[in-house]
Amino acid sequence: MRFQQTPTRLAWVSVAVGLIVLALKFAAYRLTGSVALYSDALESIVNVVTAATALVALRISARPADANHPFGHHKAEYFSAVVEGVLIVLAALSILHEAYVALRAPQPIDAPLLGVAVNALATLLNGVWSWVLIRFGRRLRSPALIADGKHLLTDVLTSGGVIVGVGLVAATGWLVLDPLIAILVAINIVWMGWSLFRGSMSALMDEAPPGVVIEHIRQVIAESAGQALQAHALRTRQAGPVTFIEFHLVVPGEMRVAEAHALCDRIEASLRREIEGSMITIHVEPEGKAEPGRGFVV
Repeated sequence: MRFQQTPTRLAWVSVAVGLIVLALKFAAYRLTGSVALYSDALESIVNVVTAATALVALRISARPADANHPFGHHKAEYFSAVVEGVLIVLAALSILHEAYVALRAPQPIDAPLLGVAVNALATLLNGVWSWVLIRFGRRLRSPALIADGKHLLTDVLTSGGVIVGVGLVAATGWLVLDPLIAILVAINIVWMGWSLFRGSMSALMDEAPPGVVIEHIRQVIAESAGQALQAHALRTRQAGPVTFIEFHLVVPGEMRVAEAHALCDRIEASLRREIEGSMITIHVEPEGKAEPGRGFVV
Protein backbone atom coordinates (compact mmCIF):
# COMPACT_ATOMS: atom_id res chain seq x y z
CA MET A 1 0.00 0.00 0.00
CA ARG A 2 1.47 3.34 -1.00
CA PHE A 3 1.74 6.08 1.61
CA GLN A 4 -0.50 8.56 -0.16
CA GLN A 5 -3.27 5.98 -0.56
CA THR A 6 -3.61 5.20 3.15
CA PRO A 7 -5.28 8.47 4.27
CA THR A 8 -7.67 8.25 1.32
CA ARG A 9 -8.74 4.73 2.24
CA LEU A 10 -9.29 5.80 5.84
CA ALA A 11 -11.41 8.69 4.58
CA TRP A 12 -13.55 6.28 2.53
CA VAL A 13 -14.18 4.20 5.66
CA SER A 14 -15.05 7.42 7.53
CA VAL A 15 -17.82 8.12 5.03
CA ALA A 16 -19.20 4.59 5.47
CA VAL A 17 -19.02 4.77 9.28
CA GLY A 18 -20.66 8.20 9.20
CA LEU A 19 -23.60 6.88 7.15
CA ILE A 20 -24.13 3.95 9.54
CA VAL A 21 -23.99 6.21 12.60
CA LEU A 22 -26.34 8.69 10.92
CA ALA A 23 -28.90 5.94 10.26
CA LEU A 24 -28.72 4.71 13.87
CA LYS A 25 -29.03 8.17 15.42
CA PHE A 26 -31.95 9.17 13.25
CA ALA A 27 -33.62 5.88 14.15
CA ALA A 28 -33.14 6.81 17.83
CA TYR A 29 -34.68 10.23 17.19
CA ARG A 30 -37.65 8.79 15.28
CA LEU A 31 -38.29 6.28 18.07
CA THR A 32 -38.31 8.94 20.80
CA GLY A 33 -39.11 12.33 19.26
CA SER A 34 -36.43 13.77 21.56
CA VAL A 35 -35.01 17.15 20.52
CA ALA A 36 -31.74 16.25 22.24
CA LEU A 37 -31.45 13.08 20.16
CA TYR A 38 -32.43 15.12 17.10
CA SER A 39 -29.49 17.44 17.79
CA ASP A 40 -27.19 14.43 18.03
CA ALA A 41 -28.54 13.03 14.76
CA LEU A 42 -28.18 16.37 12.99
CA GLU A 43 -24.53 16.52 13.97
CA SER A 44 -24.11 13.12 12.31
CA ILE A 45 -25.20 14.67 9.00
CA VAL A 46 -22.31 17.10 9.46
CA ASN A 47 -20.05 14.12 10.16
CA VAL A 48 -20.92 12.53 6.83
CA VAL A 49 -20.51 15.77 4.88
CA THR A 50 -17.19 16.57 6.53
CA ALA A 51 -15.91 13.03 5.99
CA ALA A 52 -16.74 13.38 2.30
CA THR A 53 -15.05 16.79 2.24
CA ALA A 54 -11.97 15.32 3.88
CA LEU A 55 -11.93 12.54 1.28
CA VAL A 56 -11.94 15.04 -1.59
CA ALA A 57 -9.24 17.13 0.10
CA LEU A 58 -7.03 14.09 0.68
CA ARG A 59 -7.33 13.02 -2.95
CA ILE A 60 -6.31 16.52 -4.05
CA SER A 61 -3.44 16.79 -1.55
CA ALA A 62 -2.02 13.46 -2.74
CA ARG A 63 -1.47 14.83 -6.25
CA PRO A 64 2.18 15.43 -7.12
CA ALA A 65 3.56 18.91 -7.69
CA ASP A 66 2.95 20.34 -11.15
CA ALA A 67 3.74 23.50 -13.12
CA ASN A 68 0.92 25.47 -11.50
CA HIS A 69 1.53 24.07 -8.01
CA PRO A 70 5.31 23.56 -7.71
CA PHE A 71 5.12 23.09 -3.92
CA GLY A 72 2.39 20.43 -4.16
CA HIS A 73 -1.27 20.40 -3.15
CA HIS A 74 -0.84 19.68 0.57
CA LYS A 75 -2.83 22.68 1.82
CA ALA A 76 -6.03 21.25 0.37
CA GLU A 77 -6.45 19.36 3.66
CA TYR A 78 -6.69 22.62 5.60
CA PHE A 79 -9.53 23.83 3.37
CA SER A 80 -11.36 20.66 4.39
CA ALA A 81 -11.04 21.56 8.06
CA VAL A 82 -12.28 25.12 7.36
CA VAL A 83 -15.38 23.71 5.61
CA GLU A 84 -15.95 21.41 8.59
CA GLY A 85 -15.91 24.37 10.94
CA VAL A 86 -18.47 26.30 8.89
CA LEU A 87 -20.82 23.31 8.53
CA ILE A 88 -20.63 22.57 12.25
CA VAL A 89 -21.74 26.11 13.09
CA LEU A 90 -24.67 25.85 10.63
CA ALA A 91 -25.74 22.59 12.29
CA ALA A 92 -25.63 24.29 15.69
CA LEU A 93 -27.93 27.07 14.47
CA SER A 94 -30.45 24.49 13.26
CA ILE A 95 -30.34 22.72 16.63
CA LEU A 96 -30.93 26.01 18.47
CA HIS A 97 -34.01 26.65 16.34
CA GLU A 98 -35.49 23.23 17.16
CA ALA A 99 -34.64 23.65 20.85
CA TYR A 100 -36.40 27.01 20.94
CA VAL A 101 -39.56 25.47 19.46
CA ALA A 102 -39.42 22.63 22.00
CA LEU A 103 -38.93 25.03 24.91
CA ARG A 104 -42.16 26.79 23.99
CA ALA A 105 -44.06 23.50 23.81
CA PRO A 106 -42.21 20.59 25.52
CA GLN A 107 -43.18 17.14 24.25
CA PRO A 108 -42.95 13.77 26.08
CA ILE A 109 -40.32 11.27 24.94
CA ASP A 110 -41.50 7.95 23.46
CA ALA A 111 -39.64 4.64 23.97
CA PRO A 112 -36.69 6.28 25.79
CA LEU A 113 -34.87 3.04 26.66
CA LEU A 114 -34.87 1.71 23.10
CA GLY A 115 -33.89 5.11 21.69
CA VAL A 116 -31.01 5.47 24.15
CA ALA A 117 -29.81 1.94 23.38
CA VAL A 118 -29.70 2.62 19.62
CA ASN A 119 -27.94 5.94 20.17
CA ALA A 120 -25.42 4.29 22.52
CA LEU A 121 -24.54 1.74 19.82
CA ALA A 122 -23.89 4.57 17.34
CA THR A 123 -21.81 6.42 19.95
CA LEU A 124 -19.66 3.34 20.59
CA LEU A 125 -18.99 2.98 16.86
CA ASN A 126 -18.05 6.66 16.64
CA GLY A 127 -15.73 6.34 19.64
CA VAL A 128 -13.78 3.44 18.16
CA TRP A 129 -13.45 5.13 14.78
CA SER A 130 -12.39 8.51 16.24
CA TRP A 131 -9.53 6.72 18.04
CA VAL A 132 -8.47 5.07 14.77
CA LEU A 133 -8.55 8.37 12.84
CA ILE A 134 -6.57 10.34 15.42
CA ARG A 135 -3.96 7.59 15.79
CA PHE A 136 -3.37 7.11 12.07
CA GLY A 137 -3.83 10.82 11.30
CA ARG A 138 -0.90 11.63 13.59
CA ARG A 139 1.17 8.80 12.20
CA LEU A 140 0.52 9.96 8.62
CA ARG A 141 0.66 13.66 9.57
CA SER A 142 -2.72 14.30 7.98
CA PRO A 143 -4.57 17.41 9.28
CA ALA A 144 -7.79 16.29 7.58
CA LEU A 145 -7.84 12.90 9.34
CA ILE A 146 -6.89 14.41 12.70
CA ALA A 147 -9.59 17.07 12.39
CA ASP A 148 -12.16 14.43 11.46
CA GLY A 149 -11.08 12.23 14.39
CA LYS A 150 -11.25 15.08 16.91
CA HIS A 151 -14.63 16.08 15.53
CA LEU A 152 -15.91 12.55 16.09
CA LEU A 153 -14.38 12.44 19.57
CA THR A 154 -16.27 15.60 20.51
CA ASP A 155 -19.38 14.00 19.04
CA VAL A 156 -18.83 10.98 21.30
CA LEU A 157 -18.62 13.19 24.40
CA THR A 158 -21.68 15.12 23.29
CA SER A 159 -23.63 11.93 22.64
CA GLY A 160 -22.72 10.65 26.09
CA GLY A 161 -24.20 13.79 27.63
CA VAL A 162 -27.32 13.46 25.48
CA ILE A 163 -27.83 9.85 26.53
CA VAL A 164 -27.57 10.79 30.21
CA GLY A 165 -29.91 13.73 29.68
CA VAL A 166 -32.58 11.72 27.89
CA GLY A 167 -32.37 9.16 30.67
CA LEU A 168 -32.98 11.91 33.23
CA VAL A 169 -35.98 13.19 31.26
CA ALA A 170 -37.46 9.69 31.23
CA ALA A 171 -36.77 9.18 34.93
CA THR A 172 -37.92 12.56 36.24
CA GLY A 173 -40.55 13.64 33.71
CA TRP A 174 -38.92 17.08 33.42
CA LEU A 175 -39.63 17.61 29.73
CA VAL A 176 -37.87 20.96 29.63
CA LEU A 177 -34.55 19.14 30.13
CA ASP A 178 -34.76 17.78 26.58
CA PRO A 179 -34.48 21.13 24.72
CA LEU A 180 -32.04 22.47 27.34
CA ILE A 181 -29.70 19.57 26.62
CA ALA A 182 -30.03 20.30 22.89
CA ILE A 183 -28.99 23.91 23.54
CA LEU A 184 -25.89 22.71 25.45
CA VAL A 185 -25.07 20.42 22.51
CA ALA A 186 -25.35 23.36 20.10
CA ILE A 187 -23.04 25.54 22.21
CA ASN A 188 -20.48 22.73 22.34
CA ILE A 189 -20.73 22.28 18.57
CA VAL A 190 -20.14 26.00 17.98
CA TRP A 191 -16.99 25.89 20.10
CA MET A 192 -15.75 22.82 18.24
CA GLY A 193 -16.36 24.47 14.87
CA TRP A 194 -14.53 27.62 15.91
CA SER A 195 -11.53 25.59 17.12
CA LEU A 196 -11.30 23.74 13.81
CA PHE A 197 -11.65 26.95 11.81
CA ARG A 198 -9.01 28.80 13.87
CA GLY A 199 -6.47 25.95 13.63
CA SER A 200 -6.91 25.59 9.88
CA MET A 201 -6.60 29.32 9.23
CA SER A 202 -3.31 29.37 11.17
CA ALA A 203 -1.98 26.61 8.93
CA LEU A 204 -3.17 28.38 5.77
CA MET A 205 -1.23 31.44 6.95
CA ASP A 206 2.00 29.36 6.95
CA GLU A 207 2.30 29.07 10.71
CA ALA A 208 5.62 27.61 11.89
CA PRO A 209 5.68 24.10 13.41
CA PRO A 210 5.79 23.72 17.21
CA GLY A 211 8.87 25.05 19.01
CA VAL A 212 10.09 21.56 19.88
CA VAL A 213 10.17 20.66 16.16
CA ILE A 214 12.11 23.84 15.28
CA GLU A 215 14.62 23.13 18.06
CA HIS A 216 15.07 19.59 16.74
CA ILE A 217 15.71 20.98 13.25
CA ARG A 218 18.39 23.30 14.68
CA GLN A 219 20.01 20.39 16.46
CA VAL A 220 20.09 18.19 13.36
CA ILE A 221 21.64 20.99 11.28
CA ALA A 222 24.30 21.67 13.90
CA GLU A 223 25.23 17.99 14.28
CA SER A 224 25.52 17.33 10.53
CA ALA A 225 27.04 20.65 9.39
CA GLY A 226 30.64 19.39 9.25
CA GLN A 227 33.00 22.20 8.14
CA ALA A 228 30.24 24.79 7.86
CA LEU A 229 30.75 27.98 9.88
CA GLN A 230 27.14 28.96 10.51
CA ALA A 231 23.54 28.36 9.47
CA HIS A 232 21.24 31.37 9.60
CA ALA A 233 17.93 32.75 8.29
CA LEU A 234 16.18 29.50 9.27
CA ARG A 235 12.53 29.48 8.22
CA THR A 236 10.03 26.63 8.56
CA ARG A 237 6.37 26.06 7.82
CA GLN A 238 4.01 23.12 7.58
CA ALA A 239 1.54 22.13 4.89
CA GLY A 240 -0.26 18.86 5.60
CA PRO A 241 2.33 16.09 6.02
CA VAL A 242 5.17 18.25 4.64
CA THR A 243 7.53 20.43 6.67
CA PHE A 244 9.31 23.05 4.57
CA ILE A 245 12.80 23.99 5.85
CA GLU A 246 14.88 26.83 4.41
CA PHE A 247 18.17 28.31 5.65
CA HIS A 248 21.48 29.83 4.59
CA LEU A 249 24.65 27.80 5.16
CA VAL A 250 27.93 29.72 5.57
CA VAL A 251 31.01 27.75 4.49
CA PRO A 252 34.77 28.56 4.40
CA GLY A 253 35.77 30.68 1.42
CA GLU A 254 38.25 28.07 0.18
CA MET A 255 35.67 25.26 0.08
CA ARG A 256 35.13 23.95 -3.44
CA VAL A 257 31.63 23.96 -4.97
CA ALA A 258 31.57 20.15 -5.12
CA GLU A 259 32.50 19.95 -1.42
CA ALA A 260 29.80 22.45 -0.45
CA HIS A 261 27.27 20.52 -2.51
CA ALA A 262 28.23 17.24 -0.81
CA LEU A 263 27.91 18.92 2.60
CA CYS A 264 24.41 20.14 1.75
CA ASP A 265 23.47 16.62 0.63
CA ARG A 266 24.57 15.24 4.01
CA ILE A 267 22.58 17.84 5.94
CA GLU A 268 19.49 17.23 3.79
CA ALA A 269 19.77 13.47 4.30
CA SER A 270 19.98 13.94 8.09
CA LEU A 271 16.97 16.26 8.12
CA ARG A 272 14.89 13.87 6.03
CA ARG A 273 15.70 11.00 8.42
CA GLU A 274 14.73 13.02 11.50
CA ILE A 275 11.91 15.21 10.13
CA GLU A 276 9.52 13.00 8.19
CA GLY A 277 8.16 14.54 5.00
CA SER A 278 10.61 17.46 5.02
CA MET A 279 11.38 19.54 1.92
CA ILE A 280 14.67 21.41 2.28
CA THR A 281 16.19 24.42 0.54
CA ILE A 282 19.78 25.43 1.44
CA HIS A 283 21.44 28.61 0.18
CA VAL A 284 25.26 28.38 0.40
CA GLU A 285 27.15 31.58 1.32
CA PRO A 286 30.86 32.46 1.80
CA GLU A 287 32.27 33.04 5.29
CA GLY A 288 31.95 36.82 5.01
CA LYS A 289 28.17 36.39 5.29
CA ALA A 290 28.35 34.93 8.80
CA GLU A 291 26.55 36.91 11.51
CA PRO A 292 29.11 37.71 14.22
CA GLY A 293 28.28 37.17 17.85
CA ARG A 294 25.45 34.76 17.07
CA GLY A 295 25.10 31.01 17.62
CA PHE A 296 25.81 28.36 15.03
CA VAL A 297 22.19 28.03 13.93
CA VAL A 298 20.44 31.42 13.81
